[in-house]
Amino acid sequence: MQKPILTTIAFDADDTLWRNEDVFLSTQQYFVEMLETYHSREYILERLNEVQIDNLSNFGYGVKGFTLSLIESAIMLTEGRITGYEIHEIIQLAKQMLAAPIQLLPGIEPLLQSLQGKCRLMVITKGDLLDQEGKLARSGLNEYFDWYEVVSNKKAENYHKVFESLQLNPSEVLMIGNSMRSDVLPVLDAGAHALHVPYHTTWSHEQVTDAELANYPMIPTVASAETVEQWIRANFQLSGEIK
Repeated sequence: MQKPILTTIAFDADDTLWRNEDVFLSTQQYFVEMLETYHSREYILERLNEVQIDNLSNFGYGVKGFTLSLIESAIMLTEGRITGYEIHEIIQLAKQMLAAPIQLLPGIEPLLQSLQGKCRLMVITKGDLLDQEGKLARSGLNEYFDWYEVVSNKKAENYHKVFESLQLNPSEVLMIGNSMRSDVLPVLDAGAHALHVPYHTTWSHEQVTDAELANYPMIPTVASAETVEQWIRANFQLSGEIK
């Protein structure tokens, strides 16, 4: 039986190409230590998570929205007693996050080197445009990608818009990412293929329930970028290699 053809392989960016959630967790820890005289760690993190999710529709994803949620949470949790100096500390933390060194995940660059020229390579990521473009530039991976798309959210309709704007046939597209909610399920809903490459930690908002997964066939998963190409070649033909 002939394998289906891939003309395009799209990658998520954060926690797929490079480490990202660790930076947020480090900042969260500092935030907890700042407010631990007011509440328990668990309570602080619960309230912060609630504020973050509530603010997504206003501020979107990324460091800037996260920072505004930190400030709002700090004011709420301290009942307005947070000082201007402490708010300034939160802003400084955000600046450090935006300038943090990029740590590529193991196997990513060799994978991109091997796939380059064999099909179109692109990034589809969500978040703040300036932040995401800055991370790509600092990563040194620009040269491998034919296209870089930053979207406000990752739902099926967002993927449809990307595919339509680039005139891509969804059945010839593979999306690779760490988030079931953002990189896998909506891609399948949009008619494309998806490969799950888990990261060691995932924000609770990006996790899915067993009930949600029950609506989908078995979802392919590999442990790391180092085994992605082997999986691709076992299941697809790359358009650039067809003679």
